[in-house]
Amino acid sequence: MSDFTQRFLFDDTDVRGELASLGESYQHVLAKHPYPQPVAQLLGEMLAAAALLVGTLKFDGLLILQARSAGPVPLLMIEISSEREVRGIARYHAEQIGAAAGLAELMPEGTLALTVDPKQGQRYQGIVALEGDSLADCLSAYFATSEQLPTRFWLHADGQRARGLLLQQLPADRLREADERAASWEHLLTLANTLSAEELLGLDNETVLHRLYHQESVRLFDAAPLQFRCSCSRERSSRALVSLGQADAEALLAEHGGQVVIDCQFCNQRYAFDAADVTQLFVGAGSQKPSATRH
Repeated sequence: MSDFTQRFLFDDTDVRGELASLGESYQHVLAKHPYPQPVAQLLGEMLAAAALLVGTLKFDGLLILQARSAGPVPLLMIEISSEREVRGIARYHAEQIGAAAGLAELMPEGTLALTVDPKQGQRYQGIVALEGDSLADCLSAYFATSEQLPTRFWLHADGQRARGLLLQQLPADRLREADERAASWEHLLTLANTLSAEELLGLDNETVLHRLYHQESVRLFDAAPLQFRCSCSRERSSRALVSLGQADAEALLAEHGGQVVIDCQFCNQRYAFDAADVTQLFVGAGSQKPSATRH
């Protein structure tokens, strides 16, 4: 299994952790567009971050990480469902991207939005400036400035594999004294900061945890699988056409020579609708399958 997250817990302190690994799903995302290496790495880090975050939430719906800037990478977006199905995309200007460009060069003056969109209930969104040397720093700052549990991230990707580590301080239980809690938290963070990119990308979870925390009592739980899956469909595309209204949909048909094609930017799937399809949509018959009529 190349795509999974795995939770761990420190028995003697109020801290939990999570490790994320993405291989096949990361490759699926990269295969859809010819991403320059710095963009591929940043997209991998974003995938790992989303995989870590979905494990911290209890919800039924969609978690969206979206970064925007006026720089060479105007958009990064990852969507991951509560069923742990993930997809992602980046928009970029290849001619402006240097071989060793980092976050500050790729996305200057950017913002990072974290959105939880449940199937039932209220949508939630938090936004933070893209400040710091890395995406991990930005996410850690988001949790530091929001009224949530203290959380730290370590993220790395190399175009082949994306990996992430999360530590999160839990409400007081095992350690009640504030000074003792703070000292324990800082101790675990200090050890995590010694982990190199090469170690995180190249070692299995058991070895990573042993190298970092062999003097701690750590429980590693079963892995939870992830997979790439795009949520686009002909039905969703047809609803987008219906939302335009019949007059505008028919105007689009005329403008495009009798056929409207809706492209999914995440997976490059194309959904074509001709006049017969559009007619079916607006008489309530739906358009699950393309009509037999083609021009």
